[in-house]
Amino acid sequence: MVRVFAGYDFVEDDVQRHDFAKYGYQKGVPMGGDLSIAPEGKVPSLLIRALRDADGANLDRIQIVKGWADRNGKAQEQIYNVAWSDNRTLDDAGKLALVGSTVDIATATWTNTIGSADLATVWQDPDFDPAVPAFYYARVIEIPRPRWTAYDAARFAVDIPDNVPMTTRERAYTSPIWYKPK
Repeated sequence: MVRVFAGYDFVEDDVQRHDFAKYGYQKGVPMGGDLSIAPEGKVPSLLIRALRDADGANLDRIQIVKGWADRNGKAQEQIYNVAWSDNRTLDDAGKLALVGSTVDIATATWTNTIGSADLATVWQDPDFDPAVPAFYYARVIEIPRPRWTAYDAARFAVDIPDNVPMTTRERAYTSPIWYKPK
């Protein structure tokens, strides 16, 4: 489950509120909504919380995908890692190391000993231009799990070619939040 709200006054402590969703609706707009024109000197902040499925894999990271059109009308996209598990740090280029894998291909099993059951953050767009229309959506990525090919290989005791993926990383996507300056 993942929830995202956008507004201009969210702060980091807001992700721990017991009334997270109610507060998100009061102070911002939900995913699928239109964010109003930015007040002078303000930058949109996104209030984000994700929880793993009860019987699913732990979470690796939350990313924000931002889209906009440049001055020539060409579509642009930027992906930001905004929350992640296992005390990793971003490198100088903003990249995040992989979380690792607990998948045992031979038995097509995995464990939730890496990752996190929940992730939450408040994120502000470091490249915000109040004159440029944009959209933001969240992408939540789970830790690796066995892919169907691994289950088939284990069940039927067959060899799978080396070029066939044996793990997968499930993802959840939210509806976008649209920023319209006019």
